[in-house]
Amino acid sequence: MERRSFIKKSAAAASLTGMGITSVNALTKTSKTTFSSDPFKMKFAPHLGMFKNHAGTDPIDQINFMADQGFTAFEDNNMMKRDVALQTKIGEALAKRNMTMGVFVIQKGGNLKNTLAAGKQEFIDIFLNGCKNAVEVAKRVNAKWLTVVPGGFQRRLPIGIQDSNVIEALRRGADILQPHGLTMVLEPLSDSPDLYLQRSDQTYMICKAVNNPACKILFDIYHLQKTEGHIIRNIDLTWDEIGYFQIGDNPGRKEPTTGEINYKNIFKHIQNKGFNGVLGMEHGNSIEGKKGELAVINAYRETSNF
Repeated sequence: MERRSFIKKSAAAASLTGMGITSVNALTKTSKTTFSSDPFKMKFAPHLGMFKNHAGTDPIDQINFMADQGFTAFEDNNMMKRDVALQTKIGEALAKRNMTMGVFVIQKGGNLKNTLAAGKQEFIDIFLNGCKNAVEVAKRVNAKWLTVVPGGFQRRLPIGIQDSNVIEALRRGADILQPHGLTMVLEPLSDSPDLYLQRSDQTYMICKAVNNPACKILFDIYHLQKTEGHIIRNIDLTWDEIGYFQIGDNPGRKEPTTGEINYKNIFKHIQNKGFNGVLGMEHGNSIEGKKGELAVINAYRETSNF
């Protein structure tokens, strides 16, 4: 091989390796692919289905694939809906691979249903029962954070009354979770104007009023970019009550680098502030199939390269 040709091919291979994903036979145009196994510097948490084209449909195989690519956390919104045997297997797989379990959702009937803002005892009971059931699930998978969406806005009630109803219900929920070392993380959403909880400052106020370490903010960057923007500023303003982050670019709710959010700057800011918790990858893949799964991994390698 001529020296000039060798140098060009070596430079191309080095470029691919530097992106964190190495196409083993890129120069011979085959489809065989391997990945960097270096652990990510932050606890990014994929979810089931995100890498199914590479890992298959079995949940444990998917978790092992995530770990093999350097992911050190995992989240599953639907964990409470899964059977006990699978919950136990997931917990064992995470422990074996030294992965941190991220959030799962406390089941209370849906994001807009059984709203705590209404102050109705039947709704509060559904929520508190969900907290009690979540304790047992959390033990199986070694979870520490549980997502709570308070429900819908009540247009016939003054906002101060709604706030009081939500705060009181969350205090009771926190009293259930705190003795077990669990933290509910409240998620402001952008999905509907009928939701009660939509802004980071509002969530911050509620956490302060609940006044319990078992109640913190789930700062979903995708949702809060849509509702308020100023992501870094609002992270700073609410920092002492943030317990968890979730990720998704806007528009589209896909992986970082596909939209308008400068995730490299945000990740660097979060890490520089000392955050060592989980950042849930609550988004879809912008491209279908294996190519799209590679794009997701590459996006996180790129945006955490600082």
